[in-house]
Amino acid sequence: MRMLYVSRRALRLAGIYAAAVALLLAGAGVFLPRSQETMAPPYRSGPTESAMVSLAFNVDWGEEYIPELLQVLADHDIQATFFLTGRWTDNNPDLAKAISDAGHEIGNHGYSHTSPNASTLEEIIQEINQAEQAILNATGVTTTLYAPPSGECHQHVLQAAEQAGYDTVLWSVDTIDWQRPSPDVIVDRVVSNIHGGAIVLAHPTANTVAALPAIIQELTAKGYAFVTVSENLGL
Repeated sequence: MRMLYVSRRALRLAGIYAAAVALLLAGAGVFLPRSQETMAPPYRSGPTESAMVSLAFNVDWGEEYIPELLQVLADHDIQATFFLTGRWTDNNPDLAKAISDAGHEIGNHGYSHTSPNASTLEEIIQEINQAEQAILNATGVTTTLYAPPSGECHQHVLQAAEQAGYDTVLWSVDTIDWQRPSPDVIVDRVVSNIHGGAIVLAHPTANTVAALPAIIQELTAKGYAFVTVSENLGL
């Protein structure tokens, strides 16, 4: 299925236009409820016509598999994007630094993996800021990409991320590896659903590590190049 890619610039221009309309309506005495405000949607992939794909690892557990995962990526000279929770980073600062030192991109997965949709805007901003500080302390990196826990992205979640200075990132191909399927199932889920600009969601599990070499080999054979999420999205 072909996916429509809309540039961030177009979305921001649309937002400016909507704001101007709202001001005109306000001048006429007509006000829109705050709940009707619409934020730019999260990124789910890069341009579908490109030959780039990204591996995005959400990390709140599975630290025992990180060294082997990093080795597989190094063996194939691939840079991925790791979205770390703050609490995981505080508990595993050496691993967080190892990820960064290996040249991988670091993103923000909130501090404690609480439900963003069930949180207030202020609570979400606090979660993002706490995670940002934990990651900065461990790696020296200031994050700019936010992957909301469980992919929850109600409008106030997107608003909170924007206010905190972040772009919100989801995915277009899901390994569902947290359910611990076999490596063959993980490979098939990725290869059969891949497309240009894809962001492939994964986690540090034993079967993910086992599946990764075959995923890399098959996608490379199809002509895809692995890049970080930021490069994929042109950020």
